[in-house]
Amino acid sequence: MVILPIDSGRYGSKDIKKIFDEQKRLDFILEFEAATALAQSKVGIIPEEAANEINALAKSGKITLTRTKELESTTDHDMAAVVNAIIEQCSPNTKPWIHFGLTSNDIIDTTTSMQLRASLLIIEPKIKELALILSKKAVEFKIQPAVGRTHGQHASIIPFGLKFAVWAMEMVKHIERITEGKKRFLICKTLGVVGTGSLMGDKALEVQQIVASLLDLHPIEAATQIIPRERLAEVQFLIALIATSLDKIAIEIRNLQRTEIDEVAEFFSNGQMGSSAVPVKKNPIKSERVSSLAKLLRSLLNVSMENICLWHERDLSNSANERFTIPMGIILLDEMLKTMIKVVENLFINIEKISSNIDITQGQIYAEFILEFLVRKGISRIEAYRNIQRVAFEAKDNGKPFIQAIKDDSVLSKYFSDIELNNLFTPEQHLASGTKIIDKVSSIVRRKLSTSK
Repeated sequence: MVILPIDSGRYGSKDIKKIFDEQKRLDFILEFEAATALAQSKVGIIPEEAANEINALAKSGKITLTRTKELESTTDHDMAAVVNAIIEQCSPNTKPWIHFGLTSNDIIDTTTSMQLRASLLIIEPKIKELALILSKKAVEFKIQPAVGRTHGQHASIIPFGLKFAVWAMEMVKHIERITEGKKRFLICKTLGVVGTGSLMGDKALEVQQIVASLLDLHPIEAATQIIPRERLAEVQFLIALIATSLDKIAIEIRNLQRTEIDEVAEFFSNGQMGSSAVPVKKNPIKSERVSSLAKLLRSLLNVSMENICLWHERDLSNSANERFTIPMGIILLDEMLKTMIKVVENLFINIEKISSNIDITQGQIYAEFILEFLVRKGISRIEAYRNIQRVAFEAKDNGKPFIQAIKDDSVLSKYFSDIELNNLFTPEQHLASGTKIIDKVSSIVRRKLSTSK
């Protein structure tokens, strides 16, 4: 019986969900047990023959999910069930060395790291793909003047492509954060019950280093029975942060698609229905989905922070919720990235509306440049500010174009020629360094993403 939308196939790619399914998790557990046995034999803790048998058995397919579940129904302990399933298949001489010196959370925490490692091989390319798409959009619209809004109000002129450049740069920063964080949260632990490696003695750290190398992970420097949950909180933070950046893009698209603004629109496929009741509706449902899922992922961060503070060397108050938070976070982030890639790549951009929206205030969007011009003429900023404000407010009340109001004003008109005023009221004159910023971001995106691993 399917309950959650993740399980029904509504959210998340097959590849990302496969990493967290029960069979793949068992595969990771067996890989960890095999790597530990091989490492222990290499330093002389267990016999080489036993390690080789454990390694071969882990790859044989004889340890089945069905059998581990049968054993768990008796043990009421999932990791003990896996260990017992391995023991059942081993020769008598090997049985004593299975799971030697380990504790259940050595398996759980390292397996989680293996799942994260595999997940990032899917997540990172999607972030890079989105960064490249955003960068291309930025370059495509780098000389298109548009309204820059603050507080929901027209503020000044921007290149429309600057929006995309800002977003592209943050995708690059997310890749940097992930790359820098891997050494902190892709962690291997083999230090046993309370983090001393007690049964492996002074060779415990050497074993852990070997296992980490075999699994392409980093050995934990110090731990209790579990790795410090700050490591997983950082993962959850990164998931939430990336999700929130996607939410930021989604909210801007949703706002710009409003009927009154109409500068962009999500693609609308043949046969798609925007509303069951209103046939003409084209709703930004994909961006809204991204915003909705971002709220959920931000809430998971609080849970992961609560998991940091446990009793003594550990308790189980983190265990149950982590079965939800990490898989859900990764799977839903994958869904959000896939959705936003499709939205941005196919985004309809209404050039005519972008241009006409500049004129909604009848030229008052150029007030910043009028002020700067007067200051350069030697007028005090406050005097210039008050006169521009006076003329602008009167012009708005009277429905008069701002440029004409300046020409008609006895105080301001004497400082401008018609040519100077016309230049100040030309949007293409006010892209400033916006085009250079876009070019720089485009260069950074290409360079960073071609070299990052």
